[in-house]
Amino acid sequence: MAICFPTMAERPDLRARARDLTRMWPRFMHHDPVCNTFFGRVRDEFAHLQFLAWDDELDELAAEGNVVPAAWDGQPETLPSGGLDAVLDASFAEDAPMPNVLCALQIVISSGYQGRGLSLRMIERMAELGRLHGFASLIAPVRPSLKHRYPLADIERYVGWRRPDGTHLDPWLRTHERFGGEILKVAPRSMVIPGTVAEWEGWTEMVFPETGTYVVPGALVPVEIDVERDYGLYVEPNVWMLHRVG
Repeated sequence: MAICFPTMAERPDLRARARDLTRMWPRFMHHDPVCNTFFGRVRDEFAHLQFLAWDDELDELAAEGNVVPAAWDGQPETLPSGGLDAVLDASFAEDAPMPNVLCALQIVISSGYQGRGLSLRMIERMAELGRLHGFASLIAPVRPSLKHRYPLADIERYVGWRRPDGTHLDPWLRTHERFGGEILKVAPRSMVIPGTVAEWEGWTEMVFPETGTYVVPGALVPVEIDVERDYGLYVEPNVWMLHRVG
């Protein structure tokens, strides 16, 4: 597997192809208003920090990694409960403070390249870009990859689940820990996705006949549906992790 990791500034021709990777996410994940407002600017204004995994042998795109410069005082308690959405809001605010850390937004890997060690190399590339641009720390609101199988489990409990060998039960948290990542706290409102009942039925291919709490495919926690108000809401928790890369 001959993989190289160019930035979007180095390979702008690959940006359009990277859109295909977003199909890896559940449909409802494409409807976070904050992400939809700012993600284009992330790729435009910080192209030198966005990167791709390109397979030279097969001439195809294997993965994409996205980060944004952010400001953080180093205290776990000050990391925002809003996670991903909060970081994007703050980073593009008119009065945004001078950034001093790099914050991971997403790593998305094509299904054909999953389970082949690429996820760790993507984290390594993020850390490398951080060092290259003078950032000593990489923070990340991590989306646990198996939490969707346990949507009724409290996220704080889930974070504590370990295998007999002491490593994390969740493969994505385990990969971060293997690279030296430290769990700091939970971001209980990392992504907030509202929609009408019809929109949620379309995104999930389910029917919501009455007001209630529903488990939907791909969601880390249940979705709240209010039929009388014609409103559905998904509030996704993530896990704040820290990598010291400087």
